[in-house]
Amino acid sequence: MPKLNRADWRFPQAHRGWLGLALFILLLDLITKAWVSQALVYGERNPILPVLDLILLHNPGAAFSFLAGAGGWQRWFFIGIGALALGVIWVWLNRLPARDHLSAAGLTLILGGALGNVIDRVVHGYVVDFLAFHWNFTYFPAFNIADVGITLGAIALIWRSVFPYPETSH
Repeated sequence: MPKLNRADWRFPQAHRGWLGLALFILLLDLITKAWVSQALVYGERNPILPVLDLILLHNPGAAFSFLAGAGGWQRWFFIGIGALALGVIWVWLNRLPARDHLSAAGLTLILGGALGNVIDRVVHGYVVDFLAFHWNFTYFPAFNIADVGITLGAIALIWRSVFPYPETSH
């Protein structure tokens, strides 16, 4: 495993512009969560499309409410995991080749989304979810804008791992 050095923690010069994407996801996430927390009644479904409802839910667990009923310790556990993930993403972003824009976009989408959910856990003790897709009588777990950023970022990173840049010789 490569050692960390000071350069790993500096502002990522090669991908500076992509950090705006992280900020966009973070702000959109926080604004939409604040809005639904004020505008919606907890647990009440508000149909938007035939397959999409807005519903205010609080998730103290992880994805799919994993560990939601664990008694409170999971809040700090998930904050710790989130903080660790943010650090790993930051170092990874700093070590990316300047031409790897897809990985930079994926990492910054994940960075913005992870930060949004960590902020929720620190401030509220849970993550605010509000987007609920369903088909007929099958309901999928509710999620938020941060989760969209994390998912799109993961897809970008998976794509890059399946289709890497060709090696170039100098």
